Amino acid sequence: MDIVILLLKTIALRPYVFVFLAAFLFAAVRLIGWRRTWRFWLISWFTAFVCEYSSTRTGIPFGWYFYNGSTVGQELYFSNVPFMDSISFSFLLYAAYCVALCLLLPTERGSSLCVFRLKRLRVESEARTGWPVFLLTAFLFAFIDMVIDPVAVRGDRWFLGKIYYYPDPGVHFGVPFANYVGWAVVGMLSLALYFPLERRLPMPSFPVSPTSNLLLGVGLYYGVLAFNLGVTFWIGEWFMGFSGLLMHLPVLAVLLFRVIDLRQAPSSSYPSGIRSEEFV
Repeated sequence: MDIVILLLKTIALRPYVFVFLAAFLFAAVRLIGWRRTWRFWLISWFTAFVCEYSSTRTGIPFGWYFYNGSTVGQELYFSNVPFMDSISFSFLLYAAYCVALCLLLPTERGSSLCVFRLKRLRVESEARTGWPVFLLTAFLFAFIDMVIDPVAVRGDRWFLGKIYYYPDPGVHFGVPFANYVGWAVVGMLSLALYFPLERRLPMPSFPVSPTSNLLLGVGLYYGVLAFNLGVTFWIGEWFMGFSGLLMHLPVLAVLLFRVIDLRQAPSSSYPSGIRSEEFV
């Protein structure tokens, strides 16, 4: 009962985290199905927790940092690690995975969405679990933390609170470079455990466009990015905010070029019998 009460307190204290978590569950179930979603969440959460537990005791893989326990009794902890912190890794990794798929999968002309035409993504098992997607996902996962962690370490200036600190602050706005290496390690370990399961699970089939469902995950990635940049500007860290914005704009530009078909739409639709490929 105490755990349930602490979980409810955690939701009340960190509603934004659970909004992102709910968005992840909705987007992932639509794209990859429930069986894959809960496995992805469990693997990535457990991997992140183990790595955080290790790093606060050995410095591996994130480098040395410590949770100060300032919110003990106000939110749920597993050992010395806040629950909300570890679950954030799960939805961020999924969001990075969707961005990587949109950047790497082959495209072809697709169907209209409002005033835009979205390109169709050709998705196959080998393509969505191959080395290019594996490495790019891990990079994008660490890349978004280069916006998140600098503002999180300043949590005493906004509603996160001062919940952790680095004994030896790094050159990137007070964050050690080892922290970003740790994020990449968590991403690679999680995907290395998940991808073999992904290949063995039976193929589900959804009568929906793969591109539109992938864009739900992409929206989660840039929603989290926008939230953290917004907080960064709100606390008056303008240089840090513009630095993060300029870092991510090139990726966003390439992504838009990849998924939006700017050519003139044909006068007729696809020939009968041809249907949008599904993500299965």
